[in-house]
Order: sequence, then C-alpha cells, then structure tokens
Amino acid sequence: MPVAYRANADFAKLNHAMRVPLAAEIHSRPFLQLQAPETLTHFALYAPQEHSSQQNHRANQHRILQELCKHYGVPVPNAQARYFYHDFGRFRLKWECHTEFATYTFVERGEEQGDWQQAFARSPLQHVPQEWLTSLYGKIIVAAHVVLSNSAPDHATDVDALRDVFQGKSLVGGSVGNGAEVWTDFLIQPDGFSRFVVRDLNLREFQAGRLVGRLLEIETYRMMALLGLPQAEASQPALNAIDNELAELTAALVQADHPSGSVDAREDQNLLHQITSLAARLEKLSVNNSYRFAASQAYFSLVQARIQELREVRIEGMPTLAEFMGRRLAPAMNTCTSVAQRQEALATRIARSNDLLRTRVGIEQERQNRKILQSLDARAAQQLRLQQAVEGLSVVAISYYLLGLVGYAGKAMKATNLPVNPDILTGMMVPLVTVGVWYCLRKLHKQLHSASGALTRHGA
Repeated sequence: MPVAYRANADFAKLNHAMRVPLAAEIHSRPFLQLQAPETLTHFALYAPQEHSSQQNHRANQHRILQELCKHYGVPVPNAQARYFYHDFGRFRLKWECHTEFATYTFVERGEEQGDWQQAFARSPLQHVPQEWLTSLYGKIIVAAHVVLSNSAPDHATDVDALRDVFQGKSLVGGSVGNGAEVWTDFLIQPDGFSRFVVRDLNLREFQAGRLVGRLLEIETYRMMALLGLPQAEASQPALNAIDNELAELTAALVQADHPSGSVDAREDQNLLHQITSLAARLEKLSVNNSYRFAASQAYFSLVQARIQELREVRIEGMPTLAEFMGRRLAPAMNTCTSVAQRQEALATRIARSNDLLRTRVGIEQERQNRKILQSLDARAAQQLRLQQAVEGLSVVAISYYLLGLVGYAGKAMKATNLPVNPDILTGMMVPLVTVGVWYCLRKLHKQLHSASGALTRHGA
C-alpha cells in the first residue's frame, strides 16, 4: 500500500461522523443549467398535515419518482436521497424532497425566436405519461410553466403580447440582474398553471438557471406561506368567542366581589371551572395553529430573501415583484402574525384572570379555615372548663369513697375493742383525704400534659 494512501486512510479516521454529509449538504440542491430558449414545468406536491401522511411523505414521494424512472428504464435513486437530476432524453428532470412538499421540475429545449403562446403550449409534460400525472391529482400546491426566451426586447409591442399570454390585467415585471427581464401575473391560467416569462438579454453562464430557480422558489414558498391564511381566518371566530366569554367572566368576577366581603364559594368555583375551560380551548387552538403560523413566517422570509437576490430594476409602468408581494402577500402574513399575537394575548389575560380568581378562592378558604380553627379553640376552652368542673366532682367523689373505706376501717377497729370512734376518725380524715386526692390528680394531669408535649415536639 502506498505511503500517501495509508496516511490518507489514517487521517480519515479522525473525521467527525457528520463531516462529509454536512459538507455535501450545501451542494445537494444545485441550480439547473439552462441556456435559452428553454421551457420548464414545475410541480410542488404538498404532504397533508396528518401525522401519518407526514411520516410517509418521503416514502410516497420516492414511490412517485420511482414509478416515473421505471417507466423510462432509468435507475431509481436511493431511498434516502433528497435530490435527483437526470436527463431522460426528451426532457430533463430535477426532483427535490422537502419537509412538507416535493418539487418536480421538467425542462425541455425550446425553439429559437418562437412565439410565447406556442412555447407555453409545448410544455415538457407532453413527454410524461398521463397516467403518472393523474396519480398526482389532489396533491399539487404549485403548478407553473416557465418560458426562457432569448428574443430581443421590443417594449412597444411586448406588453400587449404578454397580456395575451397571461390573460390578465395585473401584469408584474422587472429587469433583474442587469441581464434579464421577468414577467408574470401570479395567477392560475385556464389550463391550471401559473406562467412566467424570462427573457435572457445578457445572462452569463449559470445565471439563467439561478434566476429561474429563484422564481420557482418564490412561487413555491409563496403558496406554502399562504397555507397559514385560511387557518388564521378560520381561527378568528373561535378567538372572538373566547374573547367575549372571557369578558363576561371577568365582569362576573368583578360583580362577585361584594363590598360586604361575603363571597359565594360555589360561584367562584363555577367561574374557575369556566376560565379553566377557556384556557383549554385556547391551548388546543394554539397547538393546532402554532406550527402552521411558524412555517408560514419561515416561508415568507424565504420569499423576501429570494426577491432581494433578484436585484430588480423597475420597467416603466410596471410594478415589480417586490411591490406585488408587499401589497398582496405581506398583508396575509400580517394576518397570521396578528392571530398568533392575539392567541398569546388571550392566553396571558386568561392566566391573569385565573390567578386572580384562584387567589380569591384561596383567601376565602383561609378565612373559612380560620373560622373553623376559632370554633375549635372555643370548643377546646369549653372542654377545659368542663374538665376542670369534672375534676372538682372527681375529687369529691373519690374522697367520698375513700372516706367510706376509712369509716369501715374505724368500725372494724371499734369492733376489736380498740378505743376508736369511727365518726370522729372519718371527720378527721376528710381534709387529709381530700387534699391527698386533689394532689394526686394534679400530679397525674401534669404527667399526662408533659407526655403529650413531648410527643408533639417529636412529631414536629
């Protein structure tokens, strides 16, 4: 083995496991190499938001691509590939798989100085199997035709011809990169495709591919960004309902705060349950919207970045792509942003109302607990007084029985002819027995209280 090869093999062992994949990542999606005249058709297939569809998105897109490759006898790409390019002879295909969508860009060589209407009629899709195209029905979020022409500009007649091509009045155009012109209306034409005309005036090598790629990315990311708008509009009635209910609950919360200080615990519990229910409904709405709104903002940022890369120069009397997006797309994104901000503001208000009501319920519970403790203290005092009264009776009762025993003992001694008078003996023993019984009971109570205090301190 050569020394240099062995050294390179040893050096490769030091590489980070992700060094090669990460280095190749920025080169994984190169622009098409285009040279006017060219005709392109671009599809973007969207994966639904269902969890199962998201999981199978890449597998489904690979399956669609593999069916096309097998039809033409072309080797299918690796199952983990996210980019594919191949020249099928009659057309070229560039395929990219993204997180939420996959793009298919078909390219066919056009005719020199051809008519634009004819160029759009001769799309590369005429070489693609129709059964394969019909399998894509219901998944397409973007479908666009692009004509890359090298015809010389003649602005005296171009505008009328372009209006005929786009069949609309909202024509948008501009000079980009000091070497090309771009025309479109961002409308879906009767054939189901949006259209772009790119005139190559003086583009250098690879510039045409980068320019067309940016235009297709603008169209794709624009549509993906707009997916958040229907969700934002659908959320408005729910947010209005939550806002109105929160206002009513807040008013009820204020009315329930009586000046006398009396609070209905049941009413507070009911209000707390309703506010918690509002918080749950809003949280569910936020969870459903958060991903879509964040994705829309990300796509909108990409649209703005791609438009800035065009370096547009105004064509007299025509709005630029940047102006069009500023008037049409930016308000839609602002709507998504405002709905997201409103969700956050409502969540904050609900949290404040919830904290306020919980605090009031807690204060009321503490007040009730204080009353319970006060009643327990009163009962303890009553029991103490009762106990003291019972202690006095206990002394009398015990002394009475003990004195009875002393009387019996005196009678027994008298019966044995001892000089003892039982009545005198009993009377003399009354104070001694009473004091002795009282002293013993007091000592017993002190011992019990000492033991109880020791147990309390040990438990604490």
